[in-house]
Amino acid sequence: MIPELGLIEGRFGRIWDEAERGYVVRTLADAGYGFYHYGPKADRPLRREWRVAHTPAHSEALARLGAEVRGAGMRFGIAITPVGSTHPFDDEARADLKRRVADLDAIGIDDLCVLFDDLRGDMPELAARQADVVNFCADLTHASRVYTCPTYYSDDPVLDLVFEQRPQDYLGEIGRRLDPAVQVYWTGEEVCAKAIEPAHLERVAGELGRPVCLWDNWPVNDGARMSRFLHLRAFTGRSADAAQHITGHAINPAIQAHLGCIPALTLPMLYDQRERYAYGAAFAAASRALLGEEFAAMLQQDIAALQDVGQERLGARAERLRARYRAIDHPAAREILRWLDGDDLMTDDEVQTQ
Repeated sequence: MIPELGLIEGRFGRIWDEAERGYVVRTLADAGYGFYHYGPKADRPLRREWRVAHTPAHSEALARLGAEVRGAGMRFGIAITPVGSTHPFDDEARADLKRRVADLDAIGIDDLCVLFDDLRGDMPELAARQADVVNFCADLTHASRVYTCPTYYSDDPVLDLVFEQRPQDYLGEIGRRLDPAVQVYWTGEEVCAKAIEPAHLERVAGELGRPVCLWDNWPVNDGARMSRFLHLRAFTGRSADAAQHITGHAINPAIQAHLGCIPALTLPMLYDQRERYAYGAAFAAASRALLGEEFAAMLQQDIAALQDVGQERLGARAERLRARYRAIDHPAAREILRWLDGDDLMTDDEVQTQ
């Protein structure tokens, strides 16, 4: 059993251009992915400046993306993070939400995502107010599916450290108050989960009163620490038996559009092959399919340096890697060169301001 697979473009960092995103759409659609949710943190009219509409040019670009996604056989969704709409959830907030949901509907969406991830949690009646906002938007939108992501989207105690201690019974209350049709994104036991097991998902579903849609933070590599590494390896620590406990499995992509499709292609293999799945063989098959035999073999040789050592510790190896990948005329090779040159490395300030 393969659950509905998708991509939630919900990372920090550089926004892909249309060519990069188009490549990802085509590649994932061909691999059997079923939905694409657009919501990069750097798209300010969807987050920090959500009350302000996209420019006409940007709205047209998103409409083209939606048409491309649907043309490839996937559902298209847009994610909005309505910062400050819950406290107070007053007439002004309702008017702004009504206008912005109409804007997104006009672009053309199958799915609407109303997200609260990475927002402060020390607010009174947090679960109740967030559920009110989501239900309000769900009643307005023409989209046939609605998703949300709570502020505490994992058991990970780092969320309590960064966003204040989560309210008691936060997950249970938000589950009871949300419209039963709303799907809830969840990352697992950790923000970047090393493993996602059926027993954990079953427990969370019981607490929330519904199965979750996985927001899998692999191969995402945003932020000041993770952007120093290329996330290339195939999926590990994910059980195919999780399928019976979730509504879908969405991945959060890497900054590097072409390279990130290598691990993306291994997720359907994991579910399809089950106990026959081997992550090394899956990486080899996916990289050969996307890069060709010679490039894939080279990447296999260098994967430890690129994924484990990291950009800042390569030393003299960096120039040798530049020479190797400069000789390859391929967008993925150019992504490696860009990363080696530090062009996609992020800072903490970027994350805090996006």
